Amino acid sequence: MRIMSYDRAANERNAIPGLKLLGKPLQWYRLDDGVMGGQSETLHQVVGDIEETLHFTGQINTQGGGFCSIRSPVEGGLPSDTTAIRVSFQGDGKTYKFLLSDGNKAAFGPSRRSPSWQADLPTKKDGEETTIIPLSSLTPSVIGGPVSTEVKLDPTQVKELGFMLSLKLSNGEPNPVETFGSGIFPFSLKIRSIEAIRASEKA
Repeated sequence: MRIMSYDRAANERNAIPGLKLLGKPLQWYRLDDGVMGGQSETLHQVVGDIEETLHFTGQINTQGGGFCSIRSPVEGGLPSDTTAIRVSFQGDGKTYKFLLSDGNKAAFGPSRRSPSWQADLPTKKDGEETTIIPLSSLTPSVIGGPVSTEVKLDPTQVKELGFMLSLKLSNGEPNPVETFGSGIFPFSLKIRSIEAIRASEKA
């Protein structure tokens, strides 16, 4: 019954504003394994007045599911000369995933035609980190598994970005217990900033 009651549209309507990309505000909503009948739950929030931090937190339940995520529309897509994304964050030792997509709502099931593009985001238990994710390093994925495609990621077609904690890594292999967890457990990823790196800029 849970899969029937999961209201993605309501989550999108109740999106939380936080952080900016290319000077435009981002609007974050949660998308958890409840869409597939799971029981995991995201409890995200934005903290700080001057220096905003997006806190992606909640509880994973691997019984019947195993992922939590937050997503935000990307207004107007990314500039055509975008080469990478720079993310500053503070994690908890788990390996998360960074996601880009064209915003296709059929994110699960055989009707999905376009992939999401994913990269693993390992974190340390203490301290702030910054990583640069080249767009060329992203793995195309459909329904949680990598796919072969001749289509290359077009930055201008990116209409959504997100972060996920999942049973699977971006290559489709299991996320090890040491960097994921087991059973029912909490998680915490604090995202300080997200920046697009363009060909004309230095990383």
